[in-house]
Amino acid sequence: MTQSKDTAANTMWGGRFASGPDAIMTAINASIGFDQRLYAQDIAGSRAHAAMLAAQGILSDSDAAAIGEGLLTVLSEIEGGKFTFSTALEDIHLNVESRLTEIVGEAGKRLHTGRSRNDQVAVDFRLWVRDQCDAAIAGLTELMRAFLAQAEAGADWVMPGFTHLQTAQPVTWGHHMLAYVEMFARDRSRFEDARKRMNECPLGAAALAGTSFPIDRFATAKALGFDRPTANSLDSVSDRDFALEFLAASSICAMHLSRFAEELVIWSSAQFRFVRLSDKWTTGSSIMPQKKNPDAAELLRAKLGRILGATVALFTIMKGLVLTYSKDMQEDKEQTFDAADTLMLGLAAMTGMVSDMTANREVLRAAAASGFSTATDLADWLVRRLGLPFRDAHHVTGTLVAMAEKAGIDLPDLTLQQMQSVHAGITAEVFEVLGVENSVRSRLSYGGTSPVRVAEQVARWKAALG
Repeated sequence: MTQSKDTAANTMWGGRFASGPDAIMTAINASIGFDQRLYAQDIAGSRAHAAMLAAQGILSDSDAAAIGEGLLTVLSEIEGGKFTFSTALEDIHLNVESRLTEIVGEAGKRLHTGRSRNDQVAVDFRLWVRDQCDAAIAGLTELMRAFLAQAEAGADWVMPGFTHLQTAQPVTWGHHMLAYVEMFARDRSRFEDARKRMNECPLGAAALAGTSFPIDRFATAKALGFDRPTANSLDSVSDRDFALEFLAASSICAMHLSRFAEELVIWSSAQFRFVRLSDKWTTGSSIMPQKKNPDAAELLRAKLGRILGATVALFTIMKGLVLTYSKDMQEDKEQTFDAADTLMLGLAAMTGMVSDMTANREVLRAAAASGFSTATDLADWLVRRLGLPFRDAHHVTGTLVAMAEKAGIDLPDLTLQQMQSVHAGITAEVFEVLGVENSVRSRLSYGGTSPVRVAEQVARWKAALG
């Protein structure tokens, strides 16, 4: 097909410049290498703008119809891989407009009436980020379902709870899985909240001051699915808060993904053996045939750092910019594109690993019973049954732990006589609280690890997720 020549670039700028930029300026100035990803949003915004211009009598119905059909042709060419993007035409806006003018002639030159590339890129980018929020919300919902399935299957499986990566108290597998459901639910709510706030349309703000043409910004906002137009033209073209919020929410989500990736790396090790990952998510060693490496979790743990890097980069770009638009803001997209791609890859990979992993129930229980994990249960029993102040109960329990550690046994293995040598009031009833199953069953406070509470939370989340 016929395409615009690079020499046409200056005509898109107008008559101000007599000669084109040299190769270095072209390379630093052009954004088409990455902002071509905005083609669908750019075309949608242009179609809405053309329809509004016609409705307002600014553009003839015939020109608007030709533009609308021509833009659909451009869309088809891009999606069919038949469109050649030109670096000399700088960005997605000029590439689309140039090809449109080739297709429909003079009418294509009228499309830019009442707008600027400043508000055009603002609406394109906002539409794209809004789509990414929707994708993240959907991805997080599937990940939450995967964790929820694990929680339901192991609602009463006992495992060690950790602080400082040291055995602390017994908890249930279901309770541990639900902790991540809660984390990712907060992530989902952040994307939902950010989406609501960004759902205002900057189109029609023009370069920075609005336009003298009698445009209808409410019509274009409605056509593009926005709640309303933005209220200040200066802010409209200079705002990138929507991208920063998306990146900030992505960074917190990435941190949560990375935390569980770290747990998978530890849990699947030969030293822990808490879970098994299938061959789908592991690789072998080129020299050690026994190895089964959790490479997917490790790569995910590393890749997610790119999202935080993108967030810091965009904050750094924006922090020194006066109103309104500056060319610095062209650097907003590559960061956000990469972060969005990485986030969606991370959500999909983690959903796969969580759905696929198999917990080793017996190993989990044995680990839960080690490390004096029921020491707090013993201290609580001394408070409840013997009326000891907690600090005294803590001291008695610590003495018993030291006694068991010296003997190379765990607390339940101490004899009643040994316990009574530390506190004469201890009775055989104490052994009822020293078992790990008894321990988790006793944690009935709201949000606790008891299988009863886990089942309640599973039911609540199943109803919420549908």
